Amino acid sequence: MIRSSSAGADSVRSTMVTLPIVPAGRIGNGVGVFQTLACLANIQRRFATAIGLSVDFWDGSRLAVGARLRQLGRVNNASFADAVLVVLGHGTDLNDQSAAPVFQHAAELRRRNIFGGVREAFWKQEPQIKQVLAGISAPRVFIAPLFISEGYFAGEVIPQALGFDASRTCRAEAQRRRVTHHALAAPQRSASGSRITFYCQPIGTHDRMTQVILSRAAGVTRQFPFPRAPKPAKTTLFIAGHGTAKSAHSRQSIERQVELIRAQRTYADVQAVFLEETPRIANCHALARTRNCVVVPFFISDGLHVVEDIPVLLGEPADVVKARHAAGLPTWRNPTEKHGKLFWYSSSVGTEPELAEVILERVLEASRMENGR
Repeated sequence: MIRSSSAGADSVRSTMVTLPIVPAGRIGNGVGVFQTLACLANIQRRFATAIGLSVDFWDGSRLAVGARLRQLGRVNNASFADAVLVVLGHGTDLNDQSAAPVFQHAAELRRRNIFGGVREAFWKQEPQIKQVLAGISAPRVFIAPLFISEGYFAGEVIPQALGFDASRTCRAEAQRRRVTHHALAAPQRSASGSRITFYCQPIGTHDRMTQVILSRAAGVTRQFPFPRAPKPAKTTLFIAGHGTAKSAHSRQSIERQVELIRAQRTYADVQAVFLEETPRIANCHALARTRNCVVVPFFISDGLHVVEDIPVLLGEPADVVKARHAAGLPTWRNPTEKHGKLFWYSSSVGTEPELAEVILERVLEASRMENGR
């Protein structure tokens, strides 16, 4: 039974669809997934027609399914049955939500049965990356850093601590993006022979993060349309990042996203703001060219920076934010007016389901480098 939210009780329509039964084994190798997604694409179109959804809705769904099918084709052409994927996060003992995206995306990729194994690992909490790697005997290991940028930790501290030479780079698809592949200074060996370990590019520097940001921005205004959802053409979009003086690369991924979204000319203005660099998040009110503003935190997790620090910098009293957080309530109420500007504030980008696809893209890039492509 499909119900249209804008329709009355008399306009409820029913659609019955018979789905093909796909054996679990075929799903594991991707063949069944192809058939199922193709079937779902057809079902989506029939459902959209049945409940009167717009053509735009169908076009977006079709594009999403098409992208997924293309990626599955690339994954199937490169076998990872002998490989272990390690989803690596920063981690902290200060906030239990910090680790949530790592477990979320690792669980999703484990469910797809693409790799011989999928492990979670962290730099600053258990299970720590060195311990996880020591327990892996697979001939190939792909480390996917669930980090926003190739900054101080993801680009320097962690690869060097793991024995990678961060200065060795090779370029792939140079006309579109820079891809760095870290090679082990000396191959690790296990009882089964030589092991090759790949340290992939950070997830946050991938081009697909543009769509993740736009999805977050559109989603929060659609979810909280009071008094009405603002038009992007009359809205300033702020991408809020951490920033650090320890690495010049820290802010580059955010600034690149600002350039990419500005080029689309969807929003009235797009700006980068930071916790520890200029321009500062606290200056959003002065920087905004419009009354309507959307702030998307370009962070992996909804940790303390996202749920406490940024709301305070945007103008909420610190004691109010802490009280809401302690009570399990949202620390920012959408939208909230501050200094004559109306602010919508989204969740972090790191919990977006799309990131599982970005992780696969990073693994595929490293795999192509292994094969000299």
